[in-house]
Amino acid sequence: MWRACVAIALIGCGGEPTLAWVSAPPLALGPTQETAAVAVGGKVYVLGGFNNGAIVPAVQVFDPATGAWDAGPALPAAVHHATAAAVGDTIYVLGALATPSFVAVGDTWSWTPGDAAWIVRAPMPAGSERGAAVAGELAGKLVVAGGYRARAVTDVAIYDPALDAWTAGPPLPAPRDHACGAVLDGALYVAGGRDGANAATLYELAPGAAAWVERAALPTARGGTGCGVVGDRLIVAGGEGNPDAPSGVFAEVEAYTPGADRWETLAPMPTPRHGMGAAGTGGRLYVPGGATMQGFGAVATHEILTP
Repeated sequence: MWRACVAIALIGCGGEPTLAWVSAPPLALGPTQETAAVAVGGKVYVLGGFNNGAIVPAVQVFDPATGAWDAGPALPAAVHHATAAAVGDTIYVLGALATPSFVAVGDTWSWTPGDAAWIVRAPMPAGSERGAAVAGELAGKLVVAGGYRARAVTDVAIYDPALDAWTAGPPLPAPRDHACGAVLDGALYVAGGRDGANAATLYELAPGAAAWVERAALPTARGGTGCGVVGDRLIVAGGEGNPDAPSGVFAEVEAYTPGADRWETLAPMPTPRHGMGAAGTGGRLYVPGGATMQGFGAVATHEILTP
């Protein structure tokens, strides 16, 4: 087990959360990109990715209460661009990409923090394997939307943890990979992503709905972003494919409020990145790792947005 710790200030002088970014302890394993991130029980779990060029099965765990990183049990295989979400206190990996050739795999695993190891579940149906997708829980089931399988896909699959079984869901209106999203106000949102070129679409799926609904477009079209829910907003950070930056990376941070169907611009990332998972918990958005150059350029940087 490894551990890294440093004290960080997360609130303003008056004791109320401020709209600002703060630096946090870097990833314990060092530069890592193309990860997934999930928040469970107030901690942030960073899964897999490229670590200093090698694909790893690592599970890196950040505890905001102590400012410390720790290690969870390794994934059953080394993967990158994993798709992950949680049901209750259990984390699920629902497909990923493997090998340097970005081969799509349908491996499905679950782990409840405190258990000794991951459990192998029923894989995604043959022909539907993919990574770089968006996933979230709707009514106790996990919806996996879009993703990459040699190209962007419209596929939507629904995993039932109680039955350990997969069924098909309503396809996305357009192919999307490297999008991001989350469940907010009982609906799953898929923001941006790409189908060759970056997209600005925002799609919404309500439980039991037969089709996705298009909502207000993301102000900045981009893929490779990190997403998380803070309060009543979906926050989209970073991304790649920026023609106006030598790095090709976006610093933009934008927040969507479902009730108003409206986006607003937040403070930009101090360290523009793409290829990172992000997770919201405790009223803050945690953005560990990623890359500061389009393509490969992993860093261990960890920053927290405190709106």
